[in-house]
Amino acid sequence: MAFESNKKRYYTELEKAQHSMEINSWLTYFVGTILDAQIDSESRIDFTLRKVKFFDKFRDLLNDRQVIVIKRLLEEGPEGFTGGINARKYGSIAKVSKATATRDLQNLLESKALIVSGSCRSTSYSVNL
Repeated sequence: MAFESNKKRYYTELEKAQHSMEINSWLTYFVGTILDAQIDSESRIDFTLRKVKFFDKFRDLLNDRQVIVIKRLLEEGPEGFTGGINARKYGSIAKVSKATATRDLQNLLESKALIVSGSCRSTSYSVNL
């Protein structure tokens, strides 16, 4: 995946090394890409472990709607769900009314499963991993 994400650079560096027989640039690129892949892998492993701990901790406190929404939020990976979640987005994902979404979000806040940012109309929530 590390090389796949920037094939053009991969082939450029490989071609330079093949034509000049100077491989320092290729090795620098290759090692740098491998290190970046390792850092990304460590981040994903850490994120996965935090997700498992989260669901272990909140297993008996979440209703089915909350589980659906939390899983959707976590699908975005370590980068998180863009803009967080609000009652409107929650309602859309869980297919519930705004009132139900608001109650579910309040419950998640009280149990410390979510953390809040912003206030009033710009209030959003993110998973408390």
